[in-house]
Amino acid sequence: MLTTSSVFLKALSDVGITHAFVNWGSDHPALLEELARQRSSSNGTVLQIVTSPNEMVALSAAQGYAQVTGKPAAVIVHVDVGTQALAGAVHNVDRSHTPVLIYAGASAFTSNNELKGSRNEWIMWIQDVPDQSAIVRQYMRYTAQIYSPVNVSEVVKRSFQIATSDPKGPVYLWARREVMEAEVEASVMDTVEDLSKWPSVEASALSPTAVTRIATALMTASNPLIITSHLGRNPDAVAPLIVLSTLLAIPVYCSCPSNVNIPFSHPYFAGLSYLPPGGHTPLLAAADVVLVIESDVPWIASDRVTSLNGEARVFIINSGDPLKTREMGMWHVPAQLICRADAELALIQLEEVVRQLDEQACSVGESFLASTLVLERAKALKRRHEAWIISLDAREQTFVDGANLTVPNVVGALRRVVRALTGSNGKDAIVLNEGISNYSLVWEHMRAVVPGSMITSGGSSLGWALGAAIGVSLGSDHDLIVAVVGDGSFMFGVPSSAYWMARKYNTVWSSCHFPVFVTHLFSQPFLTIVLNNGGWKSPKLSMLGVHPSGLGSEASGERLSVGFGPDVPDYSQIAVAASGGWAWGKRIGSGGDGAVGTEQSLARLEASMTEAVNIVLKEGRCAVLDCVLESI
Repeated sequence: MLTTSSVFLKALSDVGITHAFVNWGSDHPALLEELARQRSSSNGTVLQIVTSPNEMVALSAAQGYAQVTGKPAAVIVHVDVGTQALAGAVHNVDRSHTPVLIYAGASAFTSNNELKGSRNEWIMWIQDVPDQSAIVRQYMRYTAQIYSPVNVSEVVKRSFQIATSDPKGPVYLWARREVMEAEVEASVMDTVEDLSKWPSVEASALSPTAVTRIATALMTASNPLIITSHLGRNPDAVAPLIVLSTLLAIPVYCSCPSNVNIPFSHPYFAGLSYLPPGGHTPLLAAADVVLVIESDVPWIASDRVTSLNGEARVFIINSGDPLKTREMGMWHVPAQLICRADAELALIQLEEVVRQLDEQACSVGESFLASTLVLERAKALKRRHEAWIISLDAREQTFVDGANLTVPNVVGALRRVVRALTGSNGKDAIVLNEGISNYSLVWEHMRAVVPGSMITSGGSSLGWALGAAIGVSLGSDHDLIVAVVGDGSFMFGVPSSAYWMARKYNTVWSSCHFPVFVTHLFSQPFLTIVLNNGGWKSPKLSMLGVHPSGLGSEASGERLSVGFGPDVPDYSQIAVAASGGWAWGKRIGSGGDGAVGTEQSLARLEASMTEAVNIVLKEGRCAVLDCVLESI
């Protein structure tokens, strides 16, 4: 027997979705029956079904999958409560512009067996809410109800088309139980879908006037500056950014980065910041022309320490929503020109026009690109970058108070060990950075150089990394997957679900030819580094930002109610327990392996890091290294 659910799963497969992260409920009998039918008739299912005991982990996994593959996954959850349980992951997929198709069933609308699927459980009355999609609508690119089997395919294709068009993001579909149980003719399943008439919106370029205006401004500036945050979401945009920066010796600064936007090793990479008070680059105050490309928060206007020069000319390029009309309530950057254009195309255009203008200048005996201004700026940027690297190296070998491990200690050791033990010298490893208050330090001491080799959630809801690591492992084949999390992020990430999934899907998978019926999945094991400072540091920093010398400024984390003591969880053993003893875990630092603060402790740190990486690479198991830092 074939139903609307049969058509729905086929439609997901037809548009190219291969993975569904699922959390089943009373609204899914038809889907479960259809999957059983597929297994019975074909020894597999048309989608790779990934059981996810927690909805936020499911959506975070789908996000991680899409972030590394560029392809949407599906997430299937249970009525209104499952929709709510997606939690902060909804915010993350929205803000990170990650395409995901979310489906939720809904309570039956009949009560007396009028239709198959009619209400037969008490929860179906209390889960029948007036407007289920309203729970997530403001975060979605599109929401729609499936009313009938006759147009399921069109609804899915439209949803996919919207999700994969800039500004990319999540879509939400839902259907009543009886609708998904409706029977259909077998011939419906023989339909071959023509996706050529459902393309994503084509990327747009800068207008001729805009590209000339921006290029001229950059070429004639004394102190130009490029600021970006998310350009590396498209790895192909990194190369043209490097070309433009190198041509004109323009420093590139990353404000609140979510991706590798420029190799850390590039001499014109001027640094990064998540914008604490006074934390922006001094280059901002000196800049006379600023190109902001793919950045939501390039600086904070109220920060007078490192603020924008009031005379600076600002140009904005954004591929999706330059004025943030859909995403934010209040937003403003004082710009002369705001353009909706694809970053990769725009940068290629800018390079072409810069070269053309330089050729015109050379024809009359002048050259912008070989001018003394550009050459001297290049030398100064290289010296600045070299000095920065030296200072970072020194921090990795130093204990601030002689007693505790520091984040530079830990992440520096991680970088060195990953480069030493992976066949690609670390270039084919990927780091999921959820360090939160230590975001910047993780970027600075991992020093990613390959586009796509470090990512964040792109949002502000904690708990992304563990689930995302599952998705990354299912969607890619990296040398090593590393999640770097704070202790708060670790607990938000529902480790009981995440490490259960890591163990369950750490098996060999195979499939046959189209239609693709999947029999098993394979998930790479991953390494987790817990930066354990004993609580939530970020709320304390927020308080200090407003009340720097208030009563709370001298209080401990415990007294402020942001600490996790006095009995801090043994995070590594949570992972071990959740995986039935399969994962490996160890704690190092204060309260872990004894005294710290000496050269011997650095050696122990590197030895423990080596052991953890080898557990993943050689034994094929997840490993968790809990690194105890100074407590907040």
